[in-house]
Amino acid sequence: MNVSHRIFAAALLACALPAVAEIYSYTDEQGNRVFTDRPGGRAVESVKPGPTNRMPAVETHRPQAPEPAPTVDTAKHHYSLLEILAPQPDATIRDNAGGLLVKVASTPGLLPGHRYRLLMDGYAAGLADGGSQFVLQNIDRGTHQLTVEVIDENGQPLQSSLPRTFHMMRTSLAQRRMVNPCKKDDYGVRPECPLKDKPKEKKDIPFVPFL
Repeated sequence: MNVSHRIFAAALLACALPAVAEIYSYTDEQGNRVFTDRPGGRAVESVKPGPTNRMPAVETHRPQAPEPAPTVDTAKHHYSLLEILAPQPDATIRDNAGGLLVKVASTPGLLPGHRYRLLMDGYAAGLADGGSQFVLQNIDRGTHQLTVEVIDENGQPLQSSLPRTFHMMRTSLAQRRMVNPCKKDDYGVRPECPLKDKPKEKKDIPFVPFL
């Protein structure tokens, strides 16, 4: 190791040693300059280390975690039960006029500002202002599906019931006419007896004797 390397090593040693340690220097038999903190009875010289470079610690700023979004108190909008009481599941309704009474219920009852909205086959079929019954008219024959919603004062749905399926049975107009044939005064009055189907009346032609 040459002299420059030894000096560099001594400088590193001076930085690594505690501030209270003393550094000494002497020349060995080969004429090399040696640095040590243990003189060992040799003729040594005290070495004063130069000032060390110090840099202040850089203060790091950790990004603040975003504040959690305010939670919405859904308890005040929640109904433990919302269902259709009537008609019964998969019920068959026989009504030639296609009429149906629908009853709904919820637990708890409707809260202030809430209303029931009835859907049939996905379309709004009725709106109850505080009531729990809907009267539907002229429902087409076939299978239909009912659902009741609870909506707020802005008409936004808050909760929906399970769907309820029912079947509407109605006799056709042709069947009604077969059971109760149309009479002269029935045309334009009974739905199954439209005016366009009214037979034309025969005009009485006076008899003129041939002369």
